[in-house]
Amino acid sequence: MAQLAKDAGLGRESLLYKALTPGAKPRYDTMLKRLHALGVKLTATSVHS
Repeated sequence: MAQLAKDAGLGRESLLYKALTPGAKPRYDTMLKRLHALGVKLTATSVHS
């Protein structure tokens, strides 16, 4: 968890505990940092072909 937080440029508490608690509203840019640190790419596609 410490390495993931470092890779995301976030503190450990911000990375997991604060963002994933019930009622939390994490910012979009913070979620992107988490996903990037995990090696996940978020993409969107049209539902209409």
